[in-house]
Amino acid sequence: MTLSRIDRLEQDLRAWLLRTPALSLASSLGAEDMVITDLICRKNLPIRIFTLDTGRLPEATYRLLDRVFEHYGRRIEVFWPALEDVEKLVREQGVNGFYHGLAARRACCGARKVKPLARALSGQQGWITGLRRDQSPTRSDLAAEAWDEGHGLVKYSPLLDWSREEVWSVLKEYRVPYNALHDQGYASIGCAPCTRAVQPGEDERAGRWWWESSDSKECGLHVASEAETAIQES
Repeated sequence: MTLSRIDRLEQDLRAWLLRTPALSLASSLGAEDMVITDLICRKNLPIRIFTLDTGRLPEATYRLLDRVFEHYGRRIEVFWPALEDVEKLVREQGVNGFYHGLAARRACCGARKVKPLARALSGQQGWITGLRRDQSPTRSDLAAEAWDEGHGLVKYSPLLDWSREEVWSVLKEYRVPYNALHDQGYASIGCAPCTRAVQPGEDERAGRWWWESSDSKECGLHVASEAETAIQES
């Protein structure tokens, strides 16, 4: 019998727990991550869930954190950037320096997201993401299982071949809490000053760093490179 999408997701998570029991979901609180969060909570899987608070998130994202606790009785762990990193960043480029060039924007993401992620993953054996290949050109070649050399653990992306419609079908069926900005045309939600609603015909991540070229729209958390090696299924 062919497994449903959600049954296959549960099967994958349980299999990965056997291989890497110190396992975390790094949640952006986006639609995809809420699908995974819901399954972890409903099935009481021993998978840690954390998110990164950059200090520039939309108010709707903070409200979702509270709704997750109200709905599941579980708080998502929150990691913030180091104070000295943010102070140094603002001294060098100003409060909104990320608008002034790709290097400045990546420096901001580095301080507010990449460094906190490294702290959050310390001591873990594996981390789960909600990435999908059809979200943007920069994600089309990602692997469902990869060795993340930079963090020294396995990176799992169980929704890579899901469609946006499948994600939302699960959200609706299981009445999963989600960010209210999705109902306002925000397909992908990051920091407030770097995110806008998506226009008709645009890809899902067109609203992220909309002033940049589509081939540069990653913050440094999910860039496939020599530091990540796909793990072949046996």
